[in-house]
This record gives sequence, structure tokens and C-alpha cells, in this order.
Amino acid sequence: MVSISEVEGQQVSELKELLLRSLRVVQGDDTEDILRLVANAAEAIAGCQIEGILVERTWQDFGWRGQRLRTTDVERAGRRADGGAVTVAEAPWAWVFPMPTGPDHADYLVVGAADEPAPSDRLLLAALARQAGVALADARARLAQRSLVTELRAANVALRRSMEIHDRLAQVAMRGGGQEGIARAVCELTGRLAGIEDTFGNVIAWAGGDKPGAPDQSGAPEQHEHRARRLHQLMASPGPVRDGDRLISIARVASAPVGAVVLVDPGRTAGVAERAALDYAATMLSMEVARTQSQGESRVQARASLALELVSGAEEPAILSRAQALGYDLGRSHRVVALEYRPKSGYEMDVFFRAVSAVADVLAVGSLIAPRHNDVVILADTEASWQDFHARVETESHGLRCSIGVGGRCQDVAGFPRSHREAQLALRIQKAVGKYDKVTVFDELGVYQVLASEADASAMEAFAQNWLGALINYDTIHGTQLVRTLSEFLDCGGNYDSAATTLAVHRSTLKYRLKRIREVSGHDLGVPDSQFNLQVATRAWRTLQALRRP
Repeated sequence: MVSISEVEGQQVSELKELLLRSLRVVQGDDTEDILRLVANAAEAIAGCQIEGILVERTWQDFGWRGQRLRTTDVERAGRRADGGAVTVAEAPWAWVFPMPTGPDHADYLVVGAADEPAPSDRLLLAALARQAGVALADARARLAQRSLVTELRAANVALRRSMEIHDRLAQVAMRGGGQEGIARAVCELTGRLAGIEDTFGNVIAWAGGDKPGAPDQSGAPEQHEHRARRLHQLMASPGPVRDGDRLISIARVASAPVGAVVLVDPGRTAGVAERAALDYAATMLSMEVARTQSQGESRVQARASLALELVSGAEEPAILSRAQALGYDLGRSHRVVALEYRPKSGYEMDVFFRAVSAVADVLAVGSLIAPRHNDVVILADTEASWQDFHARVETESHGLRCSIGVGGRCQDVAGFPRSHREAQLALRIQKAVGKYDKVTVFDELGVYQVLASEADASAMEAFAQNWLGALINYDTIHGTQLVRTLSEFLDCGGNYDSAATTLAVHRSTLKYRLKRIREVSGHDLGVPDSQFNLQVATRAWRTLQALRRP
């Protein structure tokens, strides 16, 4: 018969064994190692079988019969400190022991046996489970600590790298390295080809290899539209944007794009450091452009004042003196070009003026440019493709719609006011004929030019009234558009389809209107002389409208 002392000695031995195993468990770093020690200890203590171990609501690779249990059933059975019974197939006795890993969280040890263990064994199993919970929580804490240390080290490296980037680019700025220095610094910091482009894609500075060729500047509208869309995407992004094998970061001054820093990255391997270098370089480029603009601001203002005085007809001696101070040659032949834009929200004038100035500079149109209330005046000293100029301005101004009027050439100071009047008249005629956002050259107006140049408008008005008076009165009374319909029909050479398309009406509607025109005016449109006189009269009518516009 076993004595009480023998029983107590056996319990002490088991407790020591439990303590040794617990110490091994607590010192473990790997979750799988901890669970393996727990499984071995549980089977050694009570001769139980591990049915399953549930960690973070996921069954581990220990036991298999318990894995058929629902996690909610296991969690419900393990709510009490000493656990609870569960039903496991082929296990007469099964119990869930909680492994607490935090104040409101626990993992679970599921054991089974052929017979219910003794109360002392169950106490030992419960203690082992609690100790396992402590070990798991400690392992997770150490893992989180190591992860935090790794993150801190990475952040420290990134911080040092960021400081290096800032210091390197700041030195460029302090030493006056300009845009060439910025490009060279980005190249050295990233080990990649780098450069600076203007908003048209022209390369301003390049480092690390051969300078790329100039972009296609053929002036096709679709090319300008594509460039405008890409620029809009770049402007909308807070950081560098990938464009094929390049990363691009936009530099801005007063919310307007002034250039771009480009990093060549065909392997797409540029990381956080390279992007940071590109982003900060764009900031430095913005500062460099702003500084350059500030230095030249007084000169720009002086040129703008000179342009306004020339078109307004200021006294010639004073004008020549101011031009001499600016080193500007007024002896060259010029045209006055007027550009009007359609405002969207009332604050785009600065953007529009910058766009016109940038395009004028690229195309070498002229340097005397002046902004006014709702338009910009250029004194162009070279000929240009004004259609191309128009498309580029709309692209550079991010889609602001504009109209351009080009005055005739002037050979001396006295001719500027006349050329300016012609540019303004070209714009007004453009509106009078219902054409918007186009280019109108005064020298190409044909009969409009002759009519507009007539000093006495009374004869022109009498002629228009003689041929169109009945139609004009009819339109005024009935709110119709018979005069405009007649004008478009005759300008389209009597082509029904073209005229209907221009007027945006159905062909049958056009025919009905022409019938009413014959009835109201009493003129036969089939007679050539009537057609000629009516077309001249409609153009005279439109010219009068343009002349009366403010």
C-alpha cells in the first residue's frame, strides 16, 4: 500500500518537472517550439493526448480530431479559468484548457484521454496551459519589439538618407548651381540619368549621359491634347508619377507648372529614397524658377508697360526713349496680336498670361507682352503659325479656351494703334460670325476687311438695310434667325447639308426657313446677282455688329 509521504513525494516530483518544463516554455521565442513543448508536457504529465491547439482562432499542426470542433464551441468551453468539457469523436473524455495571452484574450489547449484524469493532473494541466499563455504572450511581445527595432532602424536609415538628399540639394541652391546643378545632384544621389524639362518637354538640363533629343513640336492638335492630359495628371499627383521608363515630379510656382524633374528608371527599381530625391529636387526647381522670375519681374513689367503705351498711341519720343532703355528695337516690323480667354472662375488671368508668355518665348514670337483685364496683347516681331500658337496656349493654360485676333503689319511706332484696332476688330468679327476659340487674321478677312476699313459706315448700313431690312425687322419682331440663316447658307455656297450642319438644324428646317426668307424679303435666291448682293449685305450686317461691339 502507497503511503501518504510517497504520494506527496510523487506530486513534488511532478511539480518540479512542470516547473522545469515551464521555464523552457517561457524562454522559447518561436510559437511552434512553445506549442511543441506544451504538447509534450501535457502528454507527459497526465498521459493525455493532444486533440488540438487553437491559436488566434486558427488550428495549429498538433492533434487532428479536435480540429473538427467549431472555434465558437471551443471558446465557449474555455471561458472558465479551469476550462470546460467538449465532445471529441473517439475520446471518452475531452477538455479545453484556456491559455490566457492578455486581459481579454486567450488561446486554447484541447486534450483528450480514455479516462478522466485525476484532479491533481487536471490542476497541473491547467497550470501548464496558463504558463503556455504567458510564454505565447511574451514571444509575441518580443517579436513585436524586434519588428519595432527593425522599423526604427529602417526609419533611421531613411532619415539619414533624406537629410543627405536635402543637404546635397541645399548646397546646390546656396552655391548658385542653377538647374544644371539640380540635375547633376539628382543623378549623383540616385545613380541614374536625371534631367529637367520645361512644360513642353524641352530638355533644359541633363546629367549622367547623352542629352535626349527634342520632343516632336509639329504642332498637331492631338499631340498638344495628349501633352495637356499628361500634364494634368502630373499636376493632380502629390508626388512623382511614372511615365513609361521615367519618373516625373512637377515643379510649381503660384500653383502653375514651371518645369519637371525627370529620373530615368527603365528597370522600375527606384524606391523611396529615389522618389524623395526627385520630390525635393522639384521643390528646389520651384525655388530656382521663382528666384529667376523675381529677378526679371521689373524687366517684364517695363516691357508690358511699353507694349500698352505703343498700342494706345503714346507720344513717339517718350516711347523711343523707353525702348532704348530696355534695349528693344522698335524699327523692326511688328504685328499686334490680341488673345482673349473665356474665364471659368475669374482667377485664371495669371495662369493665362504665364501660358501666353511661355509659348511666345518658345516660338520666339516677341517679348513685348502685356496682360489686360480679360486679354493679353503681344507685339509680334516675327511671323508664326498662329494656329499652332493657339493650340499651344490652350495646352499650356490647362484647357482655357481662347480666341486670337492678328492685326496687320506696322513698320513704325505710329502703326501700332492701327494694328491693335485691327486685331480687336478681327476678334469682334470672329464673334459676329459665330466662330469662337479660333484664330482670325485681319489680312485674311477678305470683304470683311474692306467693309471694316470703310471710314463712313452709313453707306454700308444703308446697303444692308436695302437688302436685309425686311428680314431684320422680321427677326426683331418674331425672335427668329432668318438673317443668320441666310448668311450661313450663302457662306456655304448654297449647300443645304453644310449650312444645316453649321446652323445645327435639320435639312427640312433649313428649307422652311429659306422659303420664309424668299417670302419676307421678296428676293429670289436663285438669281446670281441677288445672291451676290445678299451675301455682301449679310457680311456688311455682321461687320456693323462687330464695329458696334465695345
